[in-house]
Amino acid sequence: MALREKRLNMVILLRLLQWTEKGKLTKKKLNLLQKKDKGNIMNKRFLSILSFLAIFLFANLSQALASQDKLRDDIRIYSMKNSDGKITAKTIEKAFKDSGFEIIGNNNMNVAFEKRFGGGKDFKIYRLMFVHNKKYGAKLLKDFPEFGLLAPLSTSVYSKDGKTINISSLSLTGMSRISGVPKTNKDLIALHDQMTKALKKALPKGEFIKLSYKKIRPDGELVTRFAFNLKVEDGDDIQDAKDSYQETMEGEIESLGFIVAGFYPVIDDLSENDVDDYEFYDTYSICKLEVIYPVHKKHPEVGAFAPCTMYMYKKKDENFTRMGYPSVYNWIMSTNIYDDESLTPLIDAQDQLESAIDSTIE
Repeated sequence: MALREKRLNMVILLRLLQWTEKGKLTKKKLNLLQKKDKGNIMNKRFLSILSFLAIFLFANLSQALASQDKLRDDIRIYSMKNSDGKITAKTIEKAFKDSGFEIIGNNNMNVAFEKRFGGGKDFKIYRLMFVHNKKYGAKLLKDFPEFGLLAPLSTSVYSKDGKTINISSLSLTGMSRISGVPKTNKDLIALHDQMTKALKKALPKGEFIKLSYKKIRPDGELVTRFAFNLKVEDGDDIQDAKDSYQETMEGEIESLGFIVAGFYPVIDDLSENDVDDYEFYDTYSICKLEVIYPVHKKHPEVGAFAPCTMYMYKKKDENFTRMGYPSVYNWIMSTNIYDDESLTPLIDAQDQLESAIDSTIE
């Protein structure tokens, strides 16, 4: 084969591979290469082989992209080697505080598991930490009242063997899907970026683990919502009515084994940031040991949803008081939970909490 012909074939091969890699290979472009061969220098058999190779590569690339599109990326796990034990609950807390977050809770679940079930030995470390960014929380709540579903944000900090430590949290996609805030919202993106900064500060030599959760359809609503008229007794105001209702509601859900792991008066952040749209706005961090204990054994990353954050608010221009929380179908859908040991307590808890709150507003 002449030197000129060899060089031309190499150019064609490189061009085919470039187009294939970028997903831009078309029949029109293949014809264009053939038209450039005016001197019939190109070996047709060689071109046929190259064309077949390029199309084969393109087909595999398309298949890979299609498979990637079928994966769900609601959560992310940041991981780092920690054999020397330098990363602790305190160093992680400090990293988040230094990144603009307030620590609403950081609970050692192994202690609770051992006390309640005699367990707590599945992981060397298992903590549920929930954090809140006042600045972005207030900005997002001004236009998106349901962002309270993520105020605070939940994470799980865990280590199976003590040698590697992991932090699970919601991705930008997960934040958007649960709260209803568009992924393109600048404040949501800024909050997500701030979380990423905190993760990298907490685990300075860490990296995100590649996950492969499949996209599945949920079996129920992803957010459980309630709307009702808050009864104000004679001589009371709306704040008195809210306090009275919350006392009743807390007693009802606690009687069923739910734990109020945290309470946050979001209204204070709103006032500090000149958001004057609400009569009140509070959030609860709610957990149930009988749920998180069996589920965490196989799915430790579900701490990105636990404890779940429940909002309760009333806007000044509305008559209704509104409440809502992310349902357990987020856990099931986002982490592909199929086993009965995990599914049964999740579904039972969803039914119990929904019924309990319904009973307080009838």
